Amino acid sequence: MKKFADLTEREVLAVAISAEEEDSRIYMSFAEDLAERYPESAKVFEEMAEEEKDHRHRLLEIYEKRFGQHLPPIRRDNVKGFLRRRPIWLTKNLSLDAIRKEAATMEFEAERFYIRAAEQTQDVGVRRLLADLAEAEKGHEHVAAKLTDEILTPNVRAEEEKTRRRVFVLQYVQPGLAGLMDGSVSTLAPLFAAAFATHHNWQTFLVGLAASIGAGISMGFAEALSDDGSLTGRGSPWLRGAASGVMTALGGLGHTMPYLVPDSWANAFWIATAIAGVVVFFELWAIAYIRARYMDTPFLHAVFQIVLGGVIVLGVGILIGAS
Repeated sequence: MKKFADLTEREVLAVAISAEEEDSRIYMSFAEDLAERYPESAKVFEEMAEEEKDHRHRLLEIYEKRFGQHLPPIRRDNVKGFLRRRPIWLTKNLSLDAIRKEAATMEFEAERFYIRAAEQTQDVGVRRLLADLAEAEKGHEHVAAKLTDEILTPNVRAEEEKTRRRVFVLQYVQPGLAGLMDGSVSTLAPLFAAAFATHHNWQTFLVGLAASIGAGISMGFAEALSDDGSLTGRGSPWLRGAASGVMTALGGLGHTMPYLVPDSWANAFWIATAIAGVVVFFELWAIAYIRARYMDTPFLHAVFQIVLGGVIVLGVGILIGAS
């Protein structure tokens, strides 16, 4: 890997040409990824790709005048000092904010490169071109803002906000809610069965801890392996799996933690059980609210489903443990 200061003028131009070509393809990848979800924003990145193509043509023209048609096989990855970016453009269904942040990073890096390249170049014409391109990259943020204002009208922005909300629900709320429901409801029976069978807080806590973590791991892998997101647009399977697994574990741990009340306390079992009962009450109502808020389920319908189901599971656990 070469240091930037060791590059020849020819190599500097070759790196710039390959970088502009790569950035153009990246912007087109962003545009293709956004086309179905955010068609108007996709147009912004198509315009950015055309800008990069124009820069490449200008660089290639001056290169051919000075050095001929053969380009040395050097890219920016072969030069020390370039920011090593994660290739998120290879990932589908990225959020619009993530794409815009990546584009801003690319433009900043390109501007920095052209400034340094212009300082190192001796040829007046090449230096002028590189300085112009540095200004162009610096102005790309303003170009993007201008294109955004022209293309993204208020109606279009409102429609894209609806799409953003749907994507958020699909990628995070839905798997997280499924996990919270599973963790909060499914662990009730083993936890309270252990509680009323032993009347021992520490043993009950261990049962609840094992059930919560085990359910979290199971739900996490089940969600991650059920859908890779390529067709449904539900995003990264591992992010969905993490959301589902973490929320499952938290749902179970919520009513498990009260059993950390020391057994040495007077009436320790009933104190812990009373606190756990209050926690279960709030958990079930929180789930009902989330379903009504994000899943378009009528609130009373959600309450009936979740609270009734939770009470039944709770009762089953108590009856089994007390028998």
